[in-house]
Amino acid sequence: MAAAQERLTTTISTKGQVILPKAVRDLRHWPAGTRLAVENTAEGVLLKLAPVFPPSSIDQVFGSLKHKGAALSVEGMETAVAAEAKRRARD
Repeated sequence: MAAAQERLTTTISTKGQVILPKAVRDLRHWPAGTRLAVENTAEGVLLKLAPVFPPSSIDQVFGSLKHKGAALSVEGMETAVAAEAKRRARD
């Protein structure tokens, strides 16, 4: 949007649907099908990207990724992380 934010308006349909102005969708990179979370705030309604995965705790996911072989040492994990970081930097 422009530096001096222009006031954009929209209308609620009979089905309760709201069309976000194209300028907003383009600025936020929200194509059709984007899932948004809706929060009611004191100042109005806040729309933001919905999380891809539901919130979880460490207890819910601990042990979910199985590893074959002996456990790595801390040094071994650091070496593996550094190697992967270097690989991704090249891509």
